[in-house]
Amino acid sequence: MLDLRLPKKDGLQVLLELMSRRVSRPRVIIMTSYDCEQDVCRAARAGAKAFLVKVAGAQQIREAIRRVAEGETFFSPEIGLKLAESLSYPELSKREIQVLQHLACGKSNKEIGCALYVCEGTIKYHICSILSKLNAIGRAEAIAIAARRGLLQVG
Repeated sequence: MLDLRLPKKDGLQVLLELMSRRVSRPRVIIMTSYDCEQDVCRAARAGAKAFLVKVAGAQQIREAIRRVAEGETFFSPEIGLKLAESLSYPELSKREIQVLQHLACGKSNKEIGCALYVCEGTIKYHICSILSKLNAIGRAEAIAIAARRGLLQVG
């Protein structure tokens, strides 16, 4: 059992370290308060065999443990839907995520370009790509979609 939010280390980092071992790979169940699409998808890609939210009922927890112990996976219908949705979207590049983060802070194209050491035209290109990948009409909608999907780091 592993939480994604740990005091000293990111749970996803711990999961990746566990899965990189050359010996037997553990069967990890993620149990966390956070179930945004990004977290679910990253955990599944990293090798988690189950994903539960902390408000899961006792029966669901027992079912996840039983299935994972038998070598299967367990994702509740709600989590499975989030995983399927996340996998169906085009993935934003690291640079697009950086641009989106600056957009969320209210920065102009010129300010973003200065912060990332690229020209304003490059930022315009990235924003166009972001809008296309998120199927958003404008910046505000792109930020809202990204926040809902867990693509933006708030705070």
